[in-house]
Amino acid sequence: MNQENCPAVGIDLGTTYSAVAYIDDTGRPVTLVNSEGDLVTPSVVLFESDMAVVGKEALKAIATEAEHVAQCAKRELGERAFHKVLGGRAYPPETLQALVLNKVRRDASRHLGDFKKVVITVPAYFDEVRRKATQDAGYMAGFEVLDIINEPTAAAIAHGFHKGFLNRKGAADMPQKLLVYDLGGGTFDVTVMEIMGHEFCALATDGDVQLGGHDWDQRLVNYVAEEFKKTHNLDPREDPNANGRLWRECEDAKRTLSARTKVSISCDYKGLAMRVEVTREKFEELTQDLLDRTKFTTRQTLQAAGLSWSDIDYVLMVGGSTRMPMVAKMLRDLSGQEPDASVSVDEAVAHGAALHASVILAHERGEISAINVKNVNSHSLGVVASDPRTNRRRNAILIPRNTALPVTAKRVFRTQKPNQKSILVQIVEGESANPDDCSQIGKCVVRDLPVGLPEQTPIEVRFAYQENGRLTVHVNVAGTNAELKHEITRDNSMTTEQLDAWRLYITGQQGDDSHVGSSDDTMTVDEL
Repeated sequence: MNQENCPAVGIDLGTTYSAVAYIDDTGRPVTLVNSEGDLVTPSVVLFESDMAVVGKEALKAIATEAEHVAQCAKRELGERAFHKVLGGRAYPPETLQALVLNKVRRDASRHLGDFKKVVITVPAYFDEVRRKATQDAGYMAGFEVLDIINEPTAAAIAHGFHKGFLNRKGAADMPQKLLVYDLGGGTFDVTVMEIMGHEFCALATDGDVQLGGHDWDQRLVNYVAEEFKKTHNLDPREDPNANGRLWRECEDAKRTLSARTKVSISCDYKGLAMRVEVTREKFEELTQDLLDRTKFTTRQTLQAAGLSWSDIDYVLMVGGSTRMPMVAKMLRDLSGQEPDASVSVDEAVAHGAALHASVILAHERGEISAINVKNVNSHSLGVVASDPRTNRRRNAILIPRNTALPVTAKRVFRTQKPNQKSILVQIVEGESANPDDCSQIGKCVVRDLPVGLPEQTPIEVRFAYQENGRLTVHVNVAGTNAELKHEITRDNSMTTEQLDAWRLYITGQQGDDSHVGSSDDTMTVDEL
C-alpha cells in the first residue's frame, strides 16, 4: 500500500477492552467491528495448546480455564514478566499486549486491507518505561507505530471534532477549556486541556495506573465471596475457575446496576450455590473510597492547572466505567455542571487516535497539519546524585511534572573524586527527593574518562523529552571529548533481537528498521 492510500488508524489499547478506528473518505473517524461483529475486543488472552486465543472466547474461558488466561496485562507493563506462568512459559506483559494488538490488526485488515502505520494510545499517567513497552508491543504486533498519544488528549481531539469546535480549516473558533475524566477498566486519568486555534494544549495531568473498573468488580467479588463464606464456610476465591465465574457474574452485575437499582448475583463452589442480592446503594457504599480517590485527583489536577471550575467549559467523561451513575453524580456535584458524554465513552479515545494519525500522515505527505497537540509530562524526571553536604543520594529533578512538551533541560553535576574513570547516570521518574521512592527508569554510562581528571569536573546532563513522552539523555564532560547521546537502557526492556523473535512468533513477520532548563549543581554523579 503506497503512502497516499495509507489509512489513518488509531488504536485504543485498553486494560480490559480495546478498539480500533480509522478516518473514512469523508474525513470522519469510524470504529471498526472485529471478527465477532463487536466494536470492542476484550484485552484477554487464552493459551490453548500451542495457540493463543484473543478476545471474547478468551474472556469466556476465565470461568473454566482461568489458569490459562491472561487479563489486565496493561497494568504490569514495565515488569520483566507477567505475574502468571502461562502454558509453562513466562511472558513479558508487552508480548501479551502484542497478541491483543495482533488480533486487532488482523480484524481491521478485513476492512482496510493490509496496513502497518498506527497511533496507539496510553494513559496520560503512564511513565516512560510503560510508554516504551507499549511501542514495543506495537512493533511485535507487526505495526509501525507513528506515535503514542495520551488517552485523555485523544478523547479531547475526538470531542473537539464531534462538537464542531474544529472549523473546516481545522481550528477551534473559540478557546475551550476541557477537563477530561477518563475512568477505564484498569487505569484512571484526569487531564485539563485547552483547545485554542489549531492547538490542543494539555495544562495539567494526573492519574493512577492501578485504578479502574476492574477494582469496582473486585469489590463485588469480595462482598459476594464473604457472604458465601458466612453461609457455607467456604471461599470461592480459593479456586481460580470458581473465582473466574464469580468475577464474570460481578462484572455483569456492575453493568446491570447502572440501569437498575438492584441485582442478584449467583455464586457456586464445590457443589454449593447461592444468590446474593446487591442494591445500587450497597454497591456505591462498597466502592465509595475508590470514587473518592478519583475525586481527590480531579481536584488536584484542576488546581495544578491554575484553574477553577468556572473556567472549565466542558467536563468530558471517557472510559466504560464512567457509565456508573455514581461517577456522573460525583462530577456533577464537584463541578456544578452536567458532565459531557456526547462522544461514545468506548469509542472516543480510538477516534481521537485516528484523527491524530491522519495529521501525522498528512505531515508525511508535506501537507500542513490541521491539529497541533501539546502535552505535559505526568511525572518529574531527574538524575540520582549525591549531595556533598549530607553525602546522601538525592533525586535531582531536571524536568518537573506538568511541564509543556517537547522540552530540553540541563543540569550540571560534578565528579566525585580525582581520576574518576567513568560516570553512571541513573534516571528516575517521581516527585520524591529520595530516589528509592521513585521509579528507576534506566541508566547510561560514560566510560574511559581521561587519566588525571580533576575532582569536581563539571558534568552536563541534558534531557530531551519528546511530545510522546520518550526521553533521550545527553551527557558531556567539561574539558574532554567524552560525550554520550543515549536513549536510556532500561532494566526490563527487551533487546532488538528479542523483539524481532517475538514479532516473528506473534505475526510471522521478519523484523525491520522501524524501531530504532539550565542550572549548575554541586551534587556529584557516581562512578560505575
